[in-house]
Amino acid sequence: MQLISKNNVTGKTKKVANVNTALAAATCALLGTTPLVQADEGVWEMDTALLYYGETDRVTAVEGVFSAKKDFGDEHIFSGKLVLDTLTGASASGAVSQPNAQTFTRPSGKGQYVIGAGEIPLDDTFKDTRVQLEAQWTQPLWDDMRGSTGVHLSKEYDYLSISVNGSLAKDFNQKNTTVSAGLSLAFDTIDPEGGRPVAFSEMVIDQGQFANEQAYQAAFDATRQEDTDDKSTVDLMLGVTQVINRRMLMQFNYGYAKSDGYHTDPFKVLSVVNDQGLTQSLVHEDRPTERTRHSFYWQTKYALDSGVADISYRYATDDWDINSHTIDSRLRFNLTDNTYIQPHFRYYQQAAAEFYQPFLLEGTTLPSFASADYRLGEMTAYTLGLKYGMKMPSGNEWAFRLEYYQQDPKNAGFEAPGVLQQLDLYPSVKAVIAQVSYSF
Repeated sequence: MQLISKNNVTGKTKKVANVNTALAAATCALLGTTPLVQADEGVWEMDTALLYYGETDRVTAVEGVFSAKKDFGDEHIFSGKLVLDTLTGASASGAVSQPNAQTFTRPSGKGQYVIGAGEIPLDDTFKDTRVQLEAQWTQPLWDDMRGSTGVHLSKEYDYLSISVNGSLAKDFNQKNTTVSAGLSLAFDTIDPEGGRPVAFSEMVIDQGQFANEQAYQAAFDATRQEDTDDKSTVDLMLGVTQVINRRMLMQFNYGYAKSDGYHTDPFKVLSVVNDQGLTQSLVHEDRPTERTRHSFYWQTKYALDSGVADISYRYATDDWDINSHTIDSRLRFNLTDNTYIQPHFRYYQQAAAEFYQPFLLEGTTLPSFASADYRLGEMTAYTLGLKYGMKMPSGNEWAFRLEYYQQDPKNAGFEAPGVLQQLDLYPSVKAVIAQVSYSF
């Protein structure tokens, strides 16, 4: 059964979406696997994309993606993906702005950088390259049952992630209902440049107080753990996909994830300020070694006479007290038989983690855990964009996407002392996203 769109002028029936393509796809998508999709038997289907993401005065990322899929017969489908991305620019350290210039030591311990008065502390040497490989195999197991299994490998300069996944999907009710379940196991290894900082150890800054380079290095090494650390994650996804009628399709998913190991960002610090708001020292953050997350997801797709409406809502919560709401909507409108536009709007709202603190007060007892990473704080964010696609006479397709993203951190109830009241402790992050893709 298919969702179809009927052109009232020409009477021509157009295929909008194949229900079998959508059934159980959410299970795999949220587990990082390739959806259970159909491919033209015996033909390799290729997709390529180049994406640019640029924040104002901060991080810039360029990502290239190549994916391939082939049906070897009887819905025995292989799919693979290669992703290469590079990140450069400036990354927020977690320290607060000050009315005077600040000096910071680079994470490697080699060299320093200075942030001007009133400026957001950013480390402009942020740089990384990531290579990601994925492979997935999907096939029917028995009547109305499909299975999928895959592997994932991601390698960065100081981070290695390996995962395996598997999922099952069972059709009921003349294939109008599908129940699915998926499991993913991931193992990450972290080996940051300069070593892992000791929790709440003070940043060592060479301001002429050391007798020689060896004395400075000894002080720096005392704040570091040189061995690598790791993190393991188990993801479980349960889903139901239901065809409501010839135009409407709905998905409902529940996700559970538990991770154990090193969650701390080795490059983030906190400012320790006095009652005047002036920084007295900088200490390295520390986060809990366990995290349990739950998510609830709903999506509806509706075939219009001239396109497809797609809206979804996701609620997520975890034992770090980060609760979030996401609304995502797309409206694909067919301009002609071979071209379309697709406006996109996404809204995100998040509560702060229980251990999030924008700064620490001098003379108070250190908390068990603390981080000033704005990504763990209270925030709202939205994405607004437009996609244009066109199918060539050959059957190949081009698509172009341009979006604007803005993230607005909020004060989660912290009273700023002294000079911090005149400084922007929660600056917005603004970015432009551009993508071009080609399918053949």
